[in-house]
Amino acid sequence: MTLRYRQTVVTHRAPFVVDRYGNTTAERDWSRAISTTVPRVEVVPQESTEAVGDRPVVVTGWRLITRHGNDVDLQPGDRVTALGRLLEVDGEPARYQLGGHHHTEVRLMEVVG
Repeated sequence: MTLRYRQTVVTHRAPFVVDRYGNTTAERDWSRAISTTVPRVEVVPQESTEAVGDRPVVVTGWRLITRHGNDVDLQPGDRVTALGRLLEVDGEPARYQLGGHHHTEVRLMEVVG
């Protein structure tokens, strides 16, 4: 697979909600999210799983890969709009070092159902 880095994505980071006592909660306020456009990346499909039961669910994995020498400001809990889909960051981004920053790979997931 040859990566061409022709895609542009939009990253979204929302602040945490502060409760009435001034405590920061684990909930995010997506109405106040800051969005950033990130050009020249690749988003490629990964694994997909299905679960049946009371509610059918499909979880699809994606991987965002940056060009050599580039990083992307993402962390767990952030979201990414790519390929017309709203994806969630799944875990910590992997920042590869080879004498310096080489590239970054970020696991993303989409949950439908």
